[in-house]
Amino acid sequence: MFQKYHIRYYNFRLLIFTIALAVIGVLAVGSADESLQSRQLWGVVAGAFLMLILSVFDYSIILKLYWAIYIVNAILLVAVIFFGEEANNAQRWLKILGIQFQPSELAKLLIILFFAAFINRFEEQFNSLLCVLASFILFAVPAVLVFKQPDLSTTMVICVIFASIMVIGNLSIKTIAGILAVVLPVFAILIYLIMQPDQKILSEYQKNRLFSFFNKEATANDIGYQQTYSEMAIGSGQLLGKGYRNNEIYSVKNADFIAEQQTDFIFAVIGEEFGFVGCSTVIILIFLITIECFRTALRAKDMAGRIIAAGVGTHIGFQSFINIGVVTFLLPNTGLPLPFVSYGLTSLIASFLEIGFVLNVGLQYKQVVDRSVQSSGFDFDL
Repeated sequence: MFQKYHIRYYNFRLLIFTIALAVIGVLAVGSADESLQSRQLWGVVAGAFLMLILSVFDYSIILKLYWAIYIVNAILLVAVIFFGEEANNAQRWLKILGIQFQPSELAKLLIILFFAAFINRFEEQFNSLLCVLASFILFAVPAVLVFKQPDLSTTMVICVIFASIMVIGNLSIKTIAGILAVVLPVFAILIYLIMQPDQKILSEYQKNRLFSFFNKEATANDIGYQQTYSEMAIGSGQLLGKGYRNNEIYSVKNADFIAEQQTDFIFAVIGEEFGFVGCSTVIILIFLITIECFRTALRAKDMAGRIIAAGVGTHIGFQSFINIGVVTFLLPNTGLPLPFVSYGLTSLIASFLEIGFVLNVGLQYKQVVDRSVQSSGFDFDL
């Protein structure tokens, strides 16, 4: 389980970037809702602890249980449909032994782990029709279960993660072209059906969110007011912001113009209080974390390690892009949290777990490739 690693190969850059972003999240959540700051802080402490443990735990051992990972993921998502807690027009939360969590947030990591092991196991036959079909069917089960909650935004994220996994798994250009030849027409038909007045694909609130984005002048009817005010908040922060926990009367945050500003719209709080400098800092940290994940993928010891690191990088980069795009009114409202920053303990801890796996992928590479390195006083034995 635990092996001998060389500490000089530990990716402290990724560790520092992650902790720094999480600290900004604690500060921002505390400003948005002071009563939640202590919970967010404990979430960071717990997540960081688990991340450090996973970073020195051989990921290959965990991947041997890939079918158990898949089954647990499916059971949790099915349980949400029958026993889930409902809030904000969706049924996405489970409560077990008094602990409430969101299985769809864990599903992102579990899907990455499962397909990392699955593709690594069948790497030589991966481009065969049987393996490709099996991959799509195995992915369709959790994807449909998440969509049924309903959770269109998370469904989009895991679809992008899956697409990146398939590409990283060395899917041939010919196979990719064949898949696109089927997917693109289906997607076009889907868009056409969604545009019909009596469509049953999207729920009413999802349809309203799309309507508010393409008809911004209609935000006065309270459909898209949050994005309008979040855009105003970020703009009002100008270069340096209005100051942390300011008491200005002309503050979007202080006037509670944005509902749930501690979660999906936390970036607006950062923009108003820390301005362009604060927003840029968050974006740069997210970019650096994503880059470090992909750098780790390029140097992973095996296909499984490449998929884990690149899958995590895809998740953090794409979800952050969507969240910030929503807050700045560049994209329709989706309801996705900003990784490591938004309030939400399931998302926070799951993101820390992802980084823990990436850190171990980096250590595994160095351990296998650089066998000429001798043990020294800088090594630690676990």
